[in-house]
Amino acid sequence: MYSILPVVVAALFLACGLYVAVDRGRSRVTNAFLLLCLTTAVWQGTWAVLFQVDDPDTASVLVRLGYLFILFLPTTLYQFLAEIAEVRSERPYVRASYAMACGLAVVLVTTDLFVAGYYDYSWGYYPKAGPWHWVHMLQTSVVVLRGLYLTSVRQAHAAPLQRTRLQLCIASMFVYFFAATDYLCNYGFDFYPVGVLFNAASLAIIVVAILKYDLMNSDVVVATAAHEVRTPLATIRLHAEAVERSWPEVLAGYQLAVDHGLCAAIPAGSIEEVGLLPAKIAREVDRSNMIVDLMVASSRLNRVDESDFAPTRALACIHEAIETYPYGTGERERVRCEAHEDFAFFGSHALLVNVLFNLMKNALHAIRLSGQGDVTIETRVTGRYPCLIVSDSGPGVARHMQRQLFHPFATTKKGRAGGLGLAFSRSVMRAFGGTIGCTSQPGRTVFTLRFPAARDTRR
Repeated sequence: MYSILPVVVAALFLACGLYVAVDRGRSRVTNAFLLLCLTTAVWQGTWAVLFQVDDPDTASVLVRLGYLFILFLPTTLYQFLAEIAEVRSERPYVRASYAMACGLAVVLVTTDLFVAGYYDYSWGYYPKAGPWHWVHMLQTSVVVLRGLYLTSVRQAHAAPLQRTRLQLCIASMFVYFFAATDYLCNYGFDFYPVGVLFNAASLAIIVVAILKYDLMNSDVVVATAAHEVRTPLATIRLHAEAVERSWPEVLAGYQLAVDHGLCAAIPAGSIEEVGLLPAKIAREVDRSNMIVDLMVASSRLNRVDESDFAPTRALACIHEAIETYPYGTGERERVRCEAHEDFAFFGSHALLVNVLFNLMKNALHAIRLSGQGDVTIETRVTGRYPCLIVSDSGPGVARHMQRQLFHPFATTKKGRAGGLGLAFSRSVMRAFGGTIGCTSQPGRTVFTLRFPAARDTRR
């Protein structure tokens, strides 16, 4: 009877973790969530068996086995929250927390300092806290509260949808944290460990975030939107091409009508403007398709495909990006290429072109708002690490936004959704083994893409 709840919760966590891993794909967030679910499932499953045994020797083994997984639970929570909050700088501390948990595990297995036997309660055996048990409780408090703090800070500046997702994660982990009431049983308080109920409630909140708000997966929404947008764009292009094919005949008929006095002549400038419309429409369709492609590519974030990486030349990527970008009226004249020194890197030509498209799009948008400025793309190979630099003389980026630019859903475009482009650009540069950074002040914004040293361009 006392094992029913732990068995149910263990099964639910295991099923949810495997579902996310299979359905949402492998990423740092899904891996962390799977690890959290597996650790919880094994912990609760072990307790389910422990509550059924009558043999003291078997109970002695099970209390240590179950606590072995409890030691790692706080760190899995911490890792999950750090990945959800996209705080890459926190990863060394996560590894340090795992190292500490490994040290405590050694103490648990080899001594009685951490678990000093067990209590024989009316509902079953339960671990008895040893003199070093407080170390684990302190670690639990520090790392989980740190994870909740990181997520809270991140959601305060997130876009509405992402803010809702993060708030649900915070609520779920906050509820999960209350499972710590079970620690009282380790100190002789005889009551059935109700932490399993908090575990179940926490999982329910996460399931809502996954199913209703598509936590950990923006690909489905983006792919669906891309499909729906591309179809009408293709239709518009076909109509524009039909107009372009028919225009010479229409123009010839108009000219005959004017020559025979059947209609008044239209100013020559207007006739020429109408003739250019199909090409302008086609250019805008290309521009819209490029934005859709960027959205789809950006939605991949941490899942950059490295299977087609090969030695690639930077100048070829720059020239293609400049020549094929679908510029708006007067924008091409604002983009200058001062990249004369070429260098090789191990990566993807198409991905770097997409990164350049995104940086050019952002720069031209800023210039368009300010009404002046230009964009410069250059290379710098003077130091050990070759760099590609994209700068603009637009209005600049506010200092508080510079710290968030590369976080998913962060955007400087007021009232507009987005914020995936720079996050994707950062993921691409990391996959190349390099970095991307930004410095900005009024009148000048500089994005620096630093690539690995020349000897590192082949893997």
